[in-house]
Amino acid sequence: MSYLRAQLDDMERLYGRPDVVSKVQSMRPEELEMVRASMKNGRAHDITLYIKKDDGFIFIAKPFYPPGLYRAPSGGVRPGESFEDGARREALEETGVSIDLEKYILRINVRFESPGDWLEWVSHIFTAGYTGGEIQPVDKSEIKDARIVRREEIPGLQRMMLDSGSSGLAYRAYLTEESLERL
Repeated sequence: MSYLRAQLDDMERLYGRPDVVSKVQSMRPEELEMVRASMKNGRAHDITLYIKKDDGFIFIAKPFYPPGLYRAPSGGVRPGESFEDGARREALEETGVSIDLEKYILRINVRFESPGDWLEWVSHIFTAGYTGGEIQPVDKSEIKDARIVRREEIPGLQRMMLDSGSSGLAYRAYLTEESLERL
């Protein structure tokens, strides 16, 4: 059994078996290359976190996002790092807060396609509880802001993602919709 499969089995034992969906997402060639550039050390996944705090979820904004656009934080597990440690590290780097994972709600197997090219990716989506810290990104080169977003604000953010013209953000809108159905 591969190291990754053993990790996923552990995550399912600890946090529940997620719903699994598949998606094909068209991308412009330059966007596909951006995803490919993020695939360091064989990484072909992200962990997306719905961190519950007060009356909403902690969301992040990247420096290149249009003003007002926020989404759930996400990142990758480093080689030799457990999924739990990777999720905790990413939460701290992107939002400034510590978390406890609660539930593994969704796994999305996505095929990003561009004319004559494609790659496979997996998004692992978890709910998490806030356990401490100030909402303030630590990695300010990757994240420009973090804040609490109320559930009723999320559809407007999804519209912004879709209206942006970015295929990557269109995928994030889809991921958000699928996640909301399970929260």
